[in-house]
Formats: sequence, C-alpha cells, structure tokens
Amino acid sequence: MRGAIMYAPGDVRVEEREDPTILEPTDAIIRLAATCVCGSDLWPYRGTDAVTGPSPMGHEYVGVVEQVGSDVQNVKPGDFVVGSFFASDNTCEICRSGYQTSCIHRVGMGSLGCQAELLRVPLADGTLVATPGMPDEDLIPSLLAASDVLGTGWFGALAAEVGPGKTVAVVGDGAVGLLAVLAAKQLGAERIIAMSRHAARQSLAREFGATDIVTERGDDGVAKVKELTDGLGAHSVIEAVGTQESMMQAIRSTRPGGHVGYVGVSHDVELPGEELFFSHVHLHGGPAPVREYLPKLIELIWNREIDPGKVFDLELPLDEAAEAYKAMDERRAIKVLLRP
Repeated sequence: MRGAIMYAPGDVRVEEREDPTILEPTDAIIRLAATCVCGSDLWPYRGTDAVTGPSPMGHEYVGVVEQVGSDVQNVKPGDFVVGSFFASDNTCEICRSGYQTSCIHRVGMGSLGCQAELLRVPLADGTLVATPGMPDEDLIPSLLAASDVLGTGWFGALAAEVGPGKTVAVVGDGAVGLLAVLAAKQLGAERIIAMSRHAARQSLAREFGATDIVTERGDDGVAKVKELTDGLGAHSVIEAVGTQESMMQAIRSTRPGGHVGYVGVSHDVELPGEELFFSHVHLHGGPAPVREYLPKLIELIWNREIDPGKVFDLELPLDEAAEAYKAMDERRAIKVLLRP
C-alpha cells in the first residue's frame, strides 16, 4: 500500500509500505476513504517536535472495514466507520468515565500512520463507530472531521462549560478553533467571539456561528475581549493553539469564575501560579476523548444538521501529501483532505 512517511522536518514522502494485517483478535483492517493532515502534524514538520527516523504519519481516518479479528463484534466487513485518534477499549473504568484518550489500553493511531490506503485499528470494538449506512460522498469530509478536529473542538467547548446564555471566546482559528465555534453554537452559546486575523477563516467562523471577530492577539486581544464583555471577560474560553501566548491569552480573557477548555497540543507552556491563583479561572482540557462524542456527532452529520467538513478547503490525492503539508504550513489551507 501507499503511505505518507516523514523523514525529517519538511521532508514528507509517499512510499510503498507493508499492508497491515490482523495482529490481535481485537483488530480490524479498514480501507481508507479519506484521511488528512492535522495542525499537530505541523509540529514535527516545522522541527518543533523531534523526528527520529522515518515515521508513518496521520491519525485521522474514515473508511470501510475489510477484515476483523475473531473477537470483534461491533463492526463487520462492509461497514463504513469513523474512529478516534486514540484506540481505546471503551470498557475500562477510565473509558466509562468519558476519557477514552486516557484508556488504560490506549494506542495512539498516529504511530500506525493513517495517511495511507489501509489501516490496522486496534481495539476495534471500542474505537470504531459505524455509520447508519454507506454515506453520500459529500458527507465523507464531515465524517472525517469527526475523527479528530470536530470532536476536539466539541471537547474544548464542553471543558469550557459552554452553554445557553454564555459568552464564549475562541483562541485559535485553525480547524479545531473553527469547529469549537460550531460546537459552541450547537451547545447554545449566546455570543461567540472568534479571534482571527485571516479573512477566509473569519468568514467560516461567522458561518459556524461567531457573532464577533477579534483580530488582536496577546494583551491587545485580551483587552478587546474585555471591552466586548463590559470589562469582565468571557464566561467560557477555548484555547486551540498550544503555545504560551495562546494559553495566557485564554486565561486572561476569562472572567473570574469562568472556564478555559484547552485543547491545543501544549508546547513549552508554563502557568504563573500566583496569577492563576487570584484569577478564579477553572482550567480543563487535554487530548479530546473523541470516542465519547462520536455517536452524537455522526448523528448530527448524518442528519445534515452540521457541516464541519467545510474546514477542508483543499483536497489532494494521497500521493501529494508533501504539498498538503506545505500548504498548511504556509497557511494557504486551513486543513487538507487526502484521498487514498
């Protein structure tokens, strides 16, 4: 099969890889209908995360089940399925509490390389959710978004305690931030402030439900959010970047007693204890337990109540994965869908 491999920062190649096989009776093999490049894939691409030798890439996936292990009962060959970026058994005590990305048996799907034609999915019964039938072609991008960025934005909104009557601010205008706007709208937020400097992303944020756009960053961005909220700050702030600046911007944009949901993959973030102590701001976040939300998100997509696939503003064949990374790195694309 063909699959994307990163050799070094800026060096992504699509090469022949060995076809996956059933290794455990709980495995499934799927043929991917679509995969994509994630903003978190850009950390190693830019050299921020170390690349130690050739590494298969990708952790977002949808496709059709081709083969299942002897213990798999919940999905069968021919099913169209969506899975999370962490495989989980969905039965352990941590999973049952709603945190499948911390499953005691979890497997990171990025280690298996989902930017490929075929994929082995461990713990298939706990990881994969079948759609009600074979989806229409136009639904596939939205179902793919549910595999990570939609579920991550949704978790960010829930962690920030978004709800009716609340003002929400979203720090970050990548796919996760934009879908956090969509999630906030779905969860009933009264006012949604999207922080973005890019016209195309601002437009999509408004389409997803943003009521206000703030172009300023850092302390200037905080001041603007305070100005829009009578000097108090937002009730709920979703941090979707993962840098020191974005985290502090999120915390400082939150009113006392408010909540920050942080879902940007953290890089060198250090929290000032005294400032946090006196802020009275709640913090919750981490790797989104996408599996917890997949049934609900698939239902919303299947019924065409939401269209998160609009974050894919460029589609390329898998063999052009290198261009997909380059386009996202240069911010010529919000998110790139790859067709195997």
